[in-house]
Amino acid sequence: MAASSRCAVVTDSTASLPAALAEAAEIVVVPLQVVIGGVAHREGVDLSPARLVAALRAGERVTTSQPGPEAFARAYARVAARGAREIVSVHLSAELSGTVTSARTAAQGSGVPVHVVDSGTVGMGLGLAALAAARTEGTGAAAARAAERRAAGSRVLFAVDSLEHLRRGGRLGPVAAAVGSVLGLRPVLGVRHGRLELVEKVRTSGRARARVVELVLEDLARRGPSEVAVHHLGAPELAADVAERITAAGLPVRAVHEVEVSAVIGAHVGPGLLAVVTADA
Repeated sequence: MAASSRCAVVTDSTASLPAALAEAAEIVVVPLQVVIGGVAHREGVDLSPARLVAALRAGERVTTSQPGPEAFARAYARVAARGAREIVSVHLSAELSGTVTSARTAAQGSGVPVHVVDSGTVGMGLGLAALAAARTEGTGAAAARAAERRAAGSRVLFAVDSLEHLRRGGRLGPVAAAVGSVLGLRPVLGVRHGRLELVEKVRTSGRARARVVELVLEDLARRGPSEVAVHHLGAPELAADVAERITAAGLPVRAVHEVEVSAVIGAHVGPGLLAVVTADA
């Protein structure tokens, strides 16, 4: 919370922010829920990635749910009690979840002004936007604009081993139609205007992951100083290899974060995920 403005930043757990980054920036993270076999867990609190991966691989029923307005109301009350005079609340795309709607409902009853930002993205695309807000001195409006700029300038590309988890969660939409039922094709996916988009179709999962890296390097070559996050689910060695390749490319990348994706995102994409977020530094 910036001492000059007393502006607090709140986000949700799909930001996949490493705990150390969130704590250093004093960002409050409101957890979403993952329900495994009828048992509810708060992601980032009482659900390990290993448990989620095991459940997905075993074919257990896994669903997710957004926080209700009361969860955000409690978070806003806590930071106000600590001295916040304004709050910036930055969340995943409204096209993918009703989380931002819950935040807006809670903001209406908050005792201090709350600037709610629909980032239009997810994962560390959202996380980096929240960090931009936390690093901005001045008013809540200025911090909200910083989050919006960082989110709008970010790019998320990813590949999955199977579309089944996305299909079950109802997140495919036009992507499913684009990929169709052509045997053997694997999509490179992205997030655009808050929705999933089909970027390319390739022949194998391995080629899809390789293409993600190629597209990321092309993107970074066009940018100035950048910040990158490499997401995985239960495959830290994959993220480490991709991060090393990005670092070795000699591009003006100021930081590369290797981050396990949040459990809610993981429940929708499944094991085998590789996602890379690029943003202007």
